[in-house]
Amino acid sequence: MESRIPQEMRAVVYRGPNDLRLEQVPVPKIGRNEILVRVAACGVCPTDIKKIQTGSVPPPRILGHETAGTVVRVGSGVTGIRIADRVALHHHVPCGTCHFCAHGDFAQCATYLRTGVTAGFESAGGGYAEYVKVLPFCLPGVVRIPSRNTFEEGALLEPVNTVLKAVHRLGLHRGDSVVVVGQGPIGLLFNRILTLSGHHVFGVDLLPRRQKLGRDWGATATWNGSDPTLAEQVQKRTRGRGADTVVLTVPQDGPFHTAFDLVRRGGRILLFAHTLRGHRTPTDLSIVCVDEKTVLGSYSSDLSLQREVSRMVFSRRLDVRPLITDRFPLERTSEAIALAALASPESLKVVVAAQP
Repeated sequence: MESRIPQEMRAVVYRGPNDLRLEQVPVPKIGRNEILVRVAACGVCPTDIKKIQTGSVPPPRILGHETAGTVVRVGSGVTGIRIADRVALHHHVPCGTCHFCAHGDFAQCATYLRTGVTAGFESAGGGYAEYVKVLPFCLPGVVRIPSRNTFEEGALLEPVNTVLKAVHRLGLHRGDSVVVVGQGPIGLLFNRILTLSGHHVFGVDLLPRRQKLGRDWGATATWNGSDPTLAEQVQKRTRGRGADTVVLTVPQDGPFHTAFDLVRRGGRILLFAHTLRGHRTPTDLSIVCVDEKTVLGSYSSDLSLQREVSRMVFSRRLDVRPLITDRFPLERTSEAIALAALASPESLKVVVAAQP
């Protein structure tokens, strides 16, 4: 039996650069092949922070895509999903049949590039609202949350998926050495997943507190990113070769250029945070050609990994709960965004709770 659902709901509407407003908006109406979810938790993602701070997307929108909640309405054509199911949502799902999907480049699929979870206006995730609608093509991304697990764990499936996808793209050999630059929430997830996969991890961050966290989450050693002997330290730990891979979870130019000094000949540099269009930086291309140092990117998630991600998170083999340090009610979403943007030593993952 359906829950009693209001006609209107609270939502945080993006109205322009650094302009978020708590407003009353209509609760989304669903079609026969859609579902309605009452939002319980939504993680704050750096990509949403960039959109809000730079105004890179046109308003109005209701952002937030690391979303978990309870199914409260199910369209007549939907099977396998029931009212009262506790679920995590996947806002991007590929078609599975196009040229990009055939090559495993799911994030480049035209269907994937559409956002299939919305709270109104242009579909944009909608997690900073009380209810969201899941469009038909994103129903395969709905994941049930086991009774022993929290909504917050469900909300973190999406960021964990993006990290696991990136690790898969690296083509590492067991025992390879990886330097993870940036020991914030994403960097720490890289540390843990790489360690669980049998790799040697070293962390780099400017903040001493985060350097310690990096070791707690699996790094054998961590260093200050401004240390002039950083390359020497990596050489010592890798028998003079350099790291097999350097992962950049920060978008600044300095770490990018330093990565070429840290990675071995024939090694790889992964860009994970360079999501703003138009960012250019000069590079000595002979390093790429002659030294065969590869620069590659990884963006967003991979639905084919969702079962593996769910097992890791829900079994707590990868326990994401300690990653969540700050929780804000929906009406304080602006504060949540501001805190997440600070990269302060004490704050890691910030979550907005739409419901009390």
